[in-house]
Amino acid sequence: MPVVDTDVLIVGAGPVGLTAAAELRRHGADCRIVDRLPARLPYAKAVGIQPRTLEIWDRMGMVRDALDAAVPMRGQLLYADGAEQGRIDFRLPPEVPYGFAALPQYETERVVEEHLARFGTRVERGTELVSFKQDTVGVLSRIVTVDGGEEEVRSRFLVGCDGAHSVVRKTLGLTFEGAAFPEEYMLADVELDWSLPPGYGVRATHHGDDGSVDDLLVCIPLPGRGRYRVSMLVPPELSAARQPVGDAGRGDGVAHGLETGQRVPGVEHIQAVLDRLSPEPTTASAMRWSSVFRISHRLVDKYADGRVFIAGDAAHIHPPTGAQGMNTGIQDACNLAWKLALTVRGAAHPRLLDSYDSERRPVGEEVVGRTVRHAAEGVKADPDDFTTVMLREAQLLVAYPDSPVVGPGTPGLQGPAPGDRAPDCGGLTGGVAAVPLRLYDLLRDRGHVLLLHADSAAALDACGEIASGVRHLTDGQATALVLLAPGTGADGGTGTGTDTGTSPVTGAEPGSVTAGTGAGDVAETVGYVTDADGRHLPAFLDSRGEFARGYRTAGSTAFLVRPDGYLDARVAPLAVPGTVAALSEQLARVFRL
Repeated sequence: MPVVDTDVLIVGAGPVGLTAAAELRRHGADCRIVDRLPARLPYAKAVGIQPRTLEIWDRMGMVRDALDAAVPMRGQLLYADGAEQGRIDFRLPPEVPYGFAALPQYETERVVEEHLARFGTRVERGTELVSFKQDTVGVLSRIVTVDGGEEEVRSRFLVGCDGAHSVVRKTLGLTFEGAAFPEEYMLADVELDWSLPPGYGVRATHHGDDGSVDDLLVCIPLPGRGRYRVSMLVPPELSAARQPVGDAGRGDGVAHGLETGQRVPGVEHIQAVLDRLSPEPTTASAMRWSSVFRISHRLVDKYADGRVFIAGDAAHIHPPTGAQGMNTGIQDACNLAWKLALTVRGAAHPRLLDSYDSERRPVGEEVVGRTVRHAAEGVKADPDDFTTVMLREAQLLVAYPDSPVVGPGTPGLQGPAPGDRAPDCGGLTGGVAAVPLRLYDLLRDRGHVLLLHADSAAALDACGEIASGVRHLTDGQATALVLLAPGTGADGGTGTGTDTGTSPVTGAEPGSVTAGTGAGDVAETVGYVTDADGRHLPAFLDSRGEFARGYRTAGSTAFLVRPDGYLDARVAPLAVPGTVAALSEQLARVFRL
């Protein structure tokens, strides 16, 4: 059998596997991605897209295509026992760049797969992993291709994104502890002719004499006029007690996911529930697909074993409450991919990959516990204030403060700390752009980024040497950007690396003010500063002070942002050699220095 070498073999081409492949390729690593199915399934399984996922797609450079295909998810209308219970509006703070969205899973897969194809990598469909074994230098996998032939693939790493019935997880012998919910549900993709406001989901329940929910209808809007994915309890005639279990079990005792076989709901089953629970009379039509599905809640004991990793449903499954599953898996993939790519290049600290499990498994554990609790008690049972609940559901509160590869925090520090998500902000002006930019515009499609916030001429003078120091430490793998507080450099300060007698910020002659009204006014155009090696550094003016407020800078500060959008380090004030030394200590946790 032929042996084909690649850096990473990815098993499973759902949203998680595709994200892992796209991020590996974006960071320069080779990969192959295989999937046992001959084509994408036409089912709107996972449909909720969280704001944090859209931020990740923005960083990857593919968010526009996703936004073109998705529809806004504005909130949820609540009904119980035929009475309206209120409306939940999904509001987030204004600095969050994206809202909640709905997108059928097959469309999510299309968008990510087309993005992956831009790197020259395509999914090998109809190709199944049969077995693998690993040693100290790689993994030897045996796959069966679409034409029935066998092939051995030698890869440095293997990533299992192959779902709840993961062959990779089973082969590793990892435990998958948890339980199954007794309820069975129907899913369907239909059009409804009601007059309810677009962009809102519907949750309608009926309670029995004992107060428990005995009837349920959940409708999530999809792209298309009047189109919804509806879910509801299974009627007795479709119950598992009366029908053979289909594909959901697959012989491994994990009852989770869609079933194939004979338990296929018809439009009449969907209409019967609508007749009982719909807030207003409506008719279901144009049903594209339907299925029965089961729900389990399980968590693997570890996310990695040697050179083999698992992500997404292969590692954690739970109720669909809050649309957390797929989005959590996408974050798994993003977290792992940049670390694998850095390792493949030989630039990573030898223990960097250990941080995948230490960062992501606690997240999976929290999501499983929270969704199980919400499935039983509802989101309203969450004790936190509504804004915190929405931020958590949006996955904007995921953080890694205890990670072994992020820098130490500072007691009493205000603003984002190492391990926190790097928030967005607007109002950044300068360079060629004639309109203000957002911070995420500057981070897009980059790896590690060093943000140097300078609020004085002395801090600006230090930026060049700090940027050069970090560039040398990372062998050019970290990009430095300078963010200037209003007034910085506008008085003609010379800054680092200039020998022309002009301002490194505005290009103006010493003592002059560009586009201002007097001494100390802020220049309207910001070009670049230069580092200690004479290289130009992009510089932007924090014209509205949004960066300083959002990041609580309280002076000049260096922020090191990881490729997945989390802070590695925060160091203040900007000074040489102190800032370089502090950043070097942190970089040594990630890079092989």
